[in-house]
Amino acid sequence: MVPPGTWFRYLVHKLEFSMAHSWKSYKRGLISDREVGDAVWKNLFQGKLTYLHWNKGEEMVPTIDAQGGTLLVRKLPAADPSRVFVGDVVVLKDPGKPQNYLVRRLAATEGYEMVSTDEKDEPFVLDKDECWVLADNKMLKPREAHDSRVFGPVSMASIVGRVIYCLRTAVDHGPVQNSLYSMRRDSPILQVELDVDEMAKNHKA
Repeated sequence: MVPPGTWFRYLVHKLEFSMAHSWKSYKRGLISDREVGDAVWKNLFQGKLTYLHWNKGEEMVPTIDAQGGTLLVRKLPAADPSRVFVGDVVVLKDPGKPQNYLVRRLAATEGYEMVSTDEKDEPFVLDKDECWVLADNKMLKPREAHDSRVFGPVSMASIVGRVIYCLRTAVDHGPVQNSLYSMRRDSPILQVELDVDEMAKNHKA
């Protein structure tokens, strides 16, 4: 049973997403100004704030099992420093293959000074709307991890969602450790939209 207060916070998040998503569609010319209101209400009452994503590989061990995990991902209409934070596990477009998606942890955002362990590399500051993402598995070499140590800074616009729950097996699942601020914000969404049975049915392992 979801408490009324949680429902209220969930609906606030849903309205915020609906408005941002509809405005984004309008700016892209996908809908007219007369259709914005209808799009907001449609997203508010029919849409969900999450989707399921399958991820496999050693890059995010131990957060996500190497054999694969079904992830519950919170949709983000736009990724900026007010919506995603250092420490969040995010889904982003692969810089080398934009049709593919990577799951990595956000390690730094615009304004951060990046200093390499290799003295030959000059320090640099991340530009506006840039971020640095890393794999969780510390045992992998940079090339194996396929993260910003290989492909460099990425645009915040390439981030499409934040991973909020991981199902490894039907009996091994739980919330993903993100920044404390994000976990508080995502709490009502997790309480309303989490369906472990549905995740287990879609699990590929």
